[in-house]
Amino acid sequence: MSQKPSILIYDTTLRDGTQGEGVSFSVSAKLRLAEKFDHFGIDYIEGGWPGSNPRDMAFFEKAKKLELKHAKLAAFGSTRRANTAVEEDAQIKLLLEADTPVVTIFGKTWLLHVTEVLRTTAEENLAMIEDTVRHLVKNGREVIYDAEHFFDGYKDNPEFALETLEAAQRGGASCLTLCDTNGGSQVDEVRELTEIVVKKFPDIRVGMHCHNDCGLGVAVSLVGVQAGATMVQGTMNGLGERIGNGDLTSIMPNLSLKLGYPLNSSEQMPHLRDLALFVNEMANIRNNIKAPFVGASAFVHKGGVHADAVKKVKHSYEHIEPESVGNRTRVLVSDMSGRSSILMKANDMGMDVDSKSEEMKDFLQELKQLEFRGYEYEAADASFRLLLHRFVDKKPDPFEVITYKVMDQYGDWKDDVTAEATVKIKIGDTIQHTAGEGTGPVGALDVAFRSALEPHFPSIEKVRLTDFKVRIIDGAKGAQAITRVQIESTDGQNTWGTVGASDDIIEASWEALKDSFAYKLMLDAEAKA
Repeated sequence: MSQKPSILIYDTTLRDGTQGEGVSFSVSAKLRLAEKFDHFGIDYIEGGWPGSNPRDMAFFEKAKKLELKHAKLAAFGSTRRANTAVEEDAQIKLLLEADTPVVTIFGKTWLLHVTEVLRTTAEENLAMIEDTVRHLVKNGREVIYDAEHFFDGYKDNPEFALETLEAAQRGGASCLTLCDTNGGSQVDEVRELTEIVVKKFPDIRVGMHCHNDCGLGVAVSLVGVQAGATMVQGTMNGLGERIGNGDLTSIMPNLSLKLGYPLNSSEQMPHLRDLALFVNEMANIRNNIKAPFVGASAFVHKGGVHADAVKKVKHSYEHIEPESVGNRTRVLVSDMSGRSSILMKANDMGMDVDSKSEEMKDFLQELKQLEFRGYEYEAADASFRLLLHRFVDKKPDPFEVITYKVMDQYGDWKDDVTAEATVKIKIGDTIQHTAGEGTGPVGALDVAFRSALEPHFPSIEKVRLTDFKVRIIDGAKGAQAITRVQIESTDGQNTWGTVGASDDIIEASWEALKDSFAYKLMLDAEAKA
């Protein structure tokens, strides 16, 4: 069996990815991402389109100081304008001034675009492609040619589509990239047309650039490689215009781990999840927990049968080792959980639990009742651990809540609202009765609760609420509906989630807040033990 060819990965997150709705990178973020991509083993990094906006121009100027160890930086642009000498085209001059080792240009493959968008002739379009590629090569650049709308263009006029590739090859392009620009091509047709191109152009590299409008961006990229393409363009986390581009965080592990193609990034694959999270952090967007391979839910097990099977044989419900892409197995607890699920979750938290004990039986029954009442522990590990701690270790809580009260006060103006809360708790033999004010009832409770705890537990001062989510469980009950409140907290080193549920939103908030402080005190106690 012949060895599979090495596949080059071309990342266009910094250019095509920024065309996605709500996606924007600062110049400093783009520089940091370029260094991350280089370290990961990405072969080509497309930095942007010089001249299209001041940010990209600033990036290329600063990128000259980057010391990339592996990746080649590419500037992106189009062919020369119709009926304009390539030496006089302002956009081509900017591509050269970017001073990158690689220039990627796109040209029209679909006659519809040539005649109706560019308003020129087929002959002039071919000259535009060849002239531009040759001029850039003559000036010392490696040129990658992106055949825009290749699959649509080929289906419309096969002869002309292939002629555009021939023009790029004559000009000296190092790669002919087949672009599914509209993202509408199906798997079988991409395979068939890519095979035709690979066979017709045996002496030049063929690449894939696919979009995800049909949800097939990854699939058609992979099938293009199986048809003979040896470069794949895509974006991290599938960022990009409309639905997005082919997702490299799925394409790369599929190529390397599933299909056995050599990649220069293969050794870095255990850091793939970290890279995906870093990209989203730089873009200031939430992580997709359902993302294949790198999502938080990619290796999650909720049902008791699944969790039990994974405990015995991991690959019974996991298609790869999660660690091979930097992820991990997680077990969720819910009313679907059995003893095996609870045991795995407890072990994951470092707790030694006897799954056959009466305490575990009682705990499981309590858990199911709580979830029936609206509690959910999938994003509230801290509340789950506290609950398990109370049943298994039977240790008393560090404080006992006696009572609390909240009152809203309205002033003369609509926005002049102040909440006041009082909290009475017992710590050892001491009763603490404190009050606090805030702009809302939860804020007031937070202030009052802290005032009661901090004299005995100074570390509570470090706890900060970082997220607060409210969800109505049964909207059909109107104002009497069960409300679930989830709180995310941090002490600067650890982050944890807690949950409360009630037909009273204040009560639900109080339960989540109470668990947040109790969990911090548990962490402190464990650190001292």
